[in-house]
Amino acid sequence: MTPPAPVDYRTEPSRYKHWKLKVEGPVATLVADFDENGGLRPGYKLKLNSYDLGVDIELNDAINRVRFEHPEVRTVILTSGKEKVFCSGANIFMLGVSSHSWKVNFCKFTNETRNGLEDSSRHSGLKFLAAVNGACAGGGYELALACDEIVLIDDRSSAVSLPEVPLLGVLPGTGGLTRITDKRHVRHDLADIFCTTAEGVRGQKAKDWRLVDEVVKPGQFAAKVQERALQLAQQSDRPAHAKGVQLVPLERTTEADALRYQHVTVEIDRARRVATFTVKGPTGPQPTDIAGIEAAGVAWYPLAIAREMEDAILMMRTNELDIGIWLVKTLGDPAAVLSSDAVLLANQQNWLVRETIGYLRRTFSRFDVSSRSLFALIESGSCFAGSLLELALACDRSYHLALPGDQAKAPGITVADANFGLFPMVTGQSRLQRRFYDEQPALEAVRAKAGQPLDADAAFALGLVTSNPDDIDWADETRLAIEERVAMSPDALTGLEANLRFNGPENMFTRIFGRLTAWQNWIFQRPNAVGEKGALKVYGKGERAGFDWNRV
Repeated sequence: MTPPAPVDYRTEPSRYKHWKLKVEGPVATLVADFDENGGLRPGYKLKLNSYDLGVDIELNDAINRVRFEHPEVRTVILTSGKEKVFCSGANIFMLGVSSHSWKVNFCKFTNETRNGLEDSSRHSGLKFLAAVNGACAGGGYELALACDEIVLIDDRSSAVSLPEVPLLGVLPGTGGLTRITDKRHVRHDLADIFCTTAEGVRGQKAKDWRLVDEVVKPGQFAAKVQERALQLAQQSDRPAHAKGVQLVPLERTTEADALRYQHVTVEIDRARRVATFTVKGPTGPQPTDIAGIEAAGVAWYPLAIAREMEDAILMMRTNELDIGIWLVKTLGDPAAVLSSDAVLLANQQNWLVRETIGYLRRTFSRFDVSSRSLFALIESGSCFAGSLLELALACDRSYHLALPGDQAKAPGITVADANFGLFPMVTGQSRLQRRFYDEQPALEAVRAKAGQPLDADAAFALGLVTSNPDDIDWADETRLAIEERVAMSPDALTGLEANLRFNGPENMFTRIFGRLTAWQNWIFQRPNAVGEKGALKVYGKGERAGFDWNRV
């Protein structure tokens, strides 16, 4: 049997099958009109605006284009182009025929996309309004929940619902349970009724229960949505007259065992089940002011590196499931990285710089939540400094080569201002705060060395690296660490790494990625969901699910 083609996350509006993007002054409208024959894989149709991974790849791209190509946009309206249907959620037949890993990766990407709406609202002033003009179920309602506000048409039939438990024997997979409580403060007993009632809630009751913000009669719906979109736009400080940056197609060379970009390379060793990510620092003259940044556009190093790293992470996550360890290396001049960071910090109030910082923040977070073991290798020629040090701080372990007899070639790491909060994790903490449990003596000791290159012994003494082997022990120690890791259960490692990486304060995002994802991961494998008579398997066949009534 021929394996399916690898998933490619690159797209652009002329290739969209499912979304239509319209920009009018400060308001952009994204219209969901999913092509039912445009599924990413065979075996299902995307009826009733139900979606698969391909739909969300386009959504992620469209939001990025609003962020960068249309700085004048302050509010994005998400609505439907189909009569009486907003979005019926993830396609159930797609879930029924998909592997467990596909379902989990699909849910992770949709979570990141929706979290990205809230990230942009919080940090960049880009507001989102769900204009729910038809039935809104499951993942469709979860998309609406990620918006700042929800306006529901009051046509006596349109309802919002999370029907996964009664209909499918699974949980809402994209933050629905968490957002109705943590974000919308739906009373828990009402939430219990809502999540166990397949038909959902409509009209005034939906507003009374806090499931939506407004309900509007059909005759006034369009006008009310536009009015509210303009009111939300007044809360934003995105510029009205700035020139956007065109996100030209990302250049990538795909080989049998490698992905190659301008600044990032991923090389795959299939025999060892290891991939090596090498991220190059900036080279040549770099912009030092806003004019230079605008002239560089999409080629500006921080923006280019964010796009390339994001694509590499997503490609490896989806298409290389057997590769259990990602080794992270850097190559370049640490001073050039720090100089680039200084420009970011000095101009972070500018809309383009702010959006680029946001792109980097979300991309680093994709590393954090990837279900792979992450080891940083700090070798001669490395440039783990400032923003690129975040890659090492995101890793489960870091190995720093000590060269006591050759200080000229000894690799160093450099902590900088960018490491103290410019790129927070989903917990809201910097990776340094997470590393040291926010203990001030340790953080102050690190801050005292900010801007100074730290060799392996100095970095180890500060607790910034895991191990500092010298050149005699380096090859054996790193080889043994990698071999031991790949011999362990991937399932156990996924749970271990997620628990250890997110030891900080809990919030809505961590609950979505932690508690909800862990439960859904388990439920997706239970016979009640995917067995021969499981709810996902018999859905649409006119059969009742056969449940094992034992509580586990």
